[in-house]
Amino acid sequence: MPAKEDEIPSALLENLRHVAGSPGVYLMRDAAGRVIYVGKAANLKKRLASYFSRRGRRDPKTEALLSKLAGFETILTTNEKEALILESNLIKKHRPRYNVILKDDKRYPSLRIDPGENYPNLTVVRKIKNDGALYFGPYASARAVRQTVRFIHKTFRLRKCNDKMFRRRTRPCLNYQMSLCLAPCCRNVGRDFYHDIVREVIAFLRGRTPELIRKVRRRMLDAARRQAYEEAAGLRDKLFALERTLEKQVSVINDFKDRDVIALAEDGLWTVLTVLKVRRGFLMGQAHYCLEQALGNEGAKLSAFIRQYYTTRERLPAEILLSHRPDDLEPLAAHIRETAGRSVTFTVPRKAEKRRLVEMALANAGHRAGKLREGELARRHLLENLRQKLKLSRLPLRIECFDNSHLGGRQMVAAMAVFVAGRPSQEDFRRFRLDLQSPDDYLAMATVLERRFSKTGTRDELPDLVMVDGGKGQLNVALRTVDRLGLSGRFDLVAIAKAGKPGLEPDRIYLPGRANPVNFRRGDETLMLLQQIRDRAHSLAIGYQRLRRRRRALESDLDKIRGIGPKRKEALLKAFGGVENIRAATPEQLSALPGISTELAKAVLDALRQRVSD
Repeated sequence: MPAKEDEIPSALLENLRHVAGSPGVYLMRDAAGRVIYVGKAANLKKRLASYFSRRGRRDPKTEALLSKLAGFETILTTNEKEALILESNLIKKHRPRYNVILKDDKRYPSLRIDPGENYPNLTVVRKIKNDGALYFGPYASARAVRQTVRFIHKTFRLRKCNDKMFRRRTRPCLNYQMSLCLAPCCRNVGRDFYHDIVREVIAFLRGRTPELIRKVRRRMLDAARRQAYEEAAGLRDKLFALERTLEKQVSVINDFKDRDVIALAEDGLWTVLTVLKVRRGFLMGQAHYCLEQALGNEGAKLSAFIRQYYTTRERLPAEILLSHRPDDLEPLAAHIRETAGRSVTFTVPRKAEKRRLVEMALANAGHRAGKLREGELARRHLLENLRQKLKLSRLPLRIECFDNSHLGGRQMVAAMAVFVAGRPSQEDFRRFRLDLQSPDDYLAMATVLERRFSKTGTRDELPDLVMVDGGKGQLNVALRTVDRLGLSGRFDLVAIAKAGKPGLEPDRIYLPGRANPVNFRRGDETLMLLQQIRDRAHSLAIGYQRLRRRRRALESDLDKIRGIGPKRKEALLKAFGGVENIRAATPEQLSALPGISTELAKAVLDALRQRVSD
C-alpha cells in the first residue's frame, strides 16, 4: 500500500527532527539495509520533509520508494557543489534502484584511439577511461560502429593488430595484401606520415568531413602536378569515399557548429533520454537511454544524466541544447566546465532552428518511451494470464528458476535465473557449486534451494514464483525443502519438464497437489515465457559447469604451492617445459630464475616430490 503521512513510522519522523537545514546528501535505505536512493539538497531538512508531507500528491515512483523506506542518513557538505560531487560518487558506489543510472551506456560501443602512441590503432571499447586517449561515440548500435570501423580501415589503412601482436609480428599480414593496412609493424612507415593519417581519422570521427574533403582534394591536385600519379589515384579514391559518406549525412542546421541535443520524455514508469549528436551542422547519430522507476522531476533526472554522460572531455561539444532546465544548473555547469577545461553552454531554446532540433529529439524520445510502455503493458498482461492459467496465489512479478548440471556425476553445479516483470534480471542471476559425493539430482535441488532461502530476511527478498527444472520428483523435493525452511505459502512453486517428444508435444508444467501436468497449446505465450526462463537457467548451469571443467583442466600441482602465483608459475613452466622437468631439477636451477629464492625453490621441490610419494 502507498505510504501515507499517518502511516510513516515514528522512528523516521524522529530522525527527521534532527536533520540539519544545511547542504548535503541523504541516503535512503530499505529494511535489509540496502541503499535504494541517494539525493542531494541545498537544505536537507526541507528536502526530506517534502517526501513525507505531500499526502495525496506523490507520483507512483515516490510512493514505491516510500513503501520500501526503512531509514535514512545524511552527510553534510560545505556547499551545493560538494554535495553534487558526493552524490555522484555515492551513486556509483551503491547503484541505488531509484536513481538515474546509465545502465544502457555500458552496452553502447565507443571508438578509442591514443595519439600518444607511436603507431596508434582504432579499437572498439565499452568502457571509457581517463587515460589520455580520445574516445568517440557512443554509437547507437554495434552495426553502426562496425560500419564506421570498416570505412576507416578501408579509407585510412590504420594498423588493426593489438599492441602485443604488433610488437611480435615479423611479416605483414593479409590486411596489408588487401590494401587495408599500411603494415607499420614490418614496413618502414614514417611516424610523422602515420600521425598525419591519425589526425585525418580524428577529424573524420569529430564530424569534420567537409574540411577533410578539402584537404584531401588539395593533396590530390598537388600530387597530380608533381606527376605522382599513383599517390594521386590513392587520394582520389579516399576523396570519393569521403564524399559518399558526406552524402549520407543529414544536414539539420546551417551554422556548422558542434552541439548535442538532449531531450527527456516520460510514459508511465519509463523515462527516456535521447541524445542527438550534431557535428558541423550534420546529424551524426542518435542514442536512447532508458530508465525505469528513476525518481525525481525532469530537471533532476536531466541533471543526473548530464553528470554521468559527460565523463570525458572528448564527449563535450561547445553547446548543449536541452528540452528542460536542469536542477542545480550553476553547480552543474561549473562541474562540466572543470571536466571540459573550457566553457560549455547549456541552452533551453524557445524558437527558430535550435528549438526544432529539440523537438526532433523529443519526438524520438517520446516514441521510444511509448514503445517501452506498450511492452510493459504486454508483459503485465502476459503475467496476469500466467497467474490465471497456473492458478497462482499472486502475480508472478519475480520468477526464479533453478537447474542443476554435472559431468558424469562429478563437478555438480546449479544455477538460478531471475526474471522481473517478464524480463531477465541478470544482476540477480546466481551460480552454485555443490560439493556432493554422488550425482543425486534430488539432493542437489534440495541443497541449492536451502542455500538460496536459508538466509532470507525480508519479503522483498522472496520471489513470487519458484520454478524447478524437472518433473514431479523435483517439485516434491522443493516443497519439502521450502516447508522445512518455514516458507510454505510465501511464494508459489511449479516444475517444468521437457516434452516426451520434443517438437511434437509442449513441455509439461506440474503444480503442487495435481497429478497431471497443466495443458498448454503449442506456441502458448505463457508457456514460452516459462521455457525462456528455464532455458536461461539451463544455459547458466551448463556454462558454469564447463567453466569449472576448463579451470580444472588447467590446474597444475604448482597452483597449490604457497608462494607460487601466476607469474612465477608461468616463469617456471616456460623455463622447464612442464611439472615433471621442474620436479627433476635441482634447487640451484630453480633459484636461478628471477623471483625464486633458494628457500622457495626447496619448498617447491619438496611439495612436488611429496605429491608423487602420496
